[in-house]
Amino acid sequence: MKFVDEASISVIAGKGGDGSASFRREKYIPFGGPDGGDGGRGGSVYLEGNSGLNTLVDFRHLRKHKAGNGQSGSGRNMTGKGGEDIVIRVPLGTIVTNEETGERIGEVTEDGQRLLVARGGKGGLGNLHFKSSTNRAPRQTVPGTAGEARDLHLELRVLADVGLLGFPNAGKSTLIGAVSAAHPKVADYPFTTLYPNLGVVRIDMERSFVIADIPGLIEGAAEGSGLGIQFLKHLQRTRLLLHLVDLAPLAPEEDPAGQIGMLEAELEKFDPELLRKPRWLVFTKADLLPAGEARERADQVVAELGWSAPWTLISAVTRTGTDDLMKRISAELDRLCADAAEAGQSDENHDLPPAETDELP
Repeated sequence: MKFVDEASISVIAGKGGDGSASFRREKYIPFGGPDGGDGGRGGSVYLEGNSGLNTLVDFRHLRKHKAGNGQSGSGRNMTGKGGEDIVIRVPLGTIVTNEETGERIGEVTEDGQRLLVARGGKGGLGNLHFKSSTNRAPRQTVPGTAGEARDLHLELRVLADVGLLGFPNAGKSTLIGAVSAAHPKVADYPFTTLYPNLGVVRIDMERSFVIADIPGLIEGAAEGSGLGIQFLKHLQRTRLLLHLVDLAPLAPEEDPAGQIGMLEAELEKFDPELLRKPRWLVFTKADLLPAGEARERADQVVAELGWSAPWTLISAVTRTGTDDLMKRISAELDRLCADAAEAGQSDENHDLPPAETDELP
């Protein structure tokens, strides 16, 4: 299925039914008086989160969504039937914005969560409401009001705990395929990944987390070069970033330390907050070099950068170091959750504790 992370739709809530002008007419009751009922409410439009969806592609063709109108009231003080609500299913992580005003209406982040995006019109009043001691036969009614109508912009930002970033062919797809049940496309040419892939890493029966692989970044990504700018936003929801670096690049002039600095500059241009997220350095393709040389090259890059955050050396093909890395990530996510919960209970705002500075085991 084609991955689409942005779409525009129109939603129109139903009109409320009109109030009724009716009079009670029964045998032996010559002065029955007014008995016109109220109109039914118009149907509303809701967005509902669905964990089974991962793209907005359906909205590229189905753009207009209209709820049902309420029925008019009738005699015998009978209220009209309310219009049918419509519920539009969207993937988790969908952000909803009013296209006309730019106002952010809300976001859908949980399975089954409903977000009201267009409220149905109110039903009108029947003539029974206007009866008084001086007006015993009112013919006045109130029509139903129109429902809300909006043009909405939907933007999907995938929900993942860990985000993978790096240059093309850094080994991101190979890693996510090795540690989860995801099956991303893997090939020996750049930009193999054309859209984000999600995988669930299961540590044991009770612990798991979601990892996201986005298309590779190149210099100038923040200005639109390559595919990265289109998907960098998907890293904004993650809690931990893994910066993957090819330890054995095909071209000798491809300097790992230079690539790391270049990618950091692109993150800074796109969103400085991304650089403030916990970010670990992961050297990949260690199997392509002798063990001693791989370690020596990694140490050299770390020293050249003055890297103080955790880092490790892995081979996703041979699964060397991947299990230990996933367990360490799970422990770090638990720590971040505990820190966030503690910060929420405290009146003081404080930063997360600094990451460990030793190499990952």
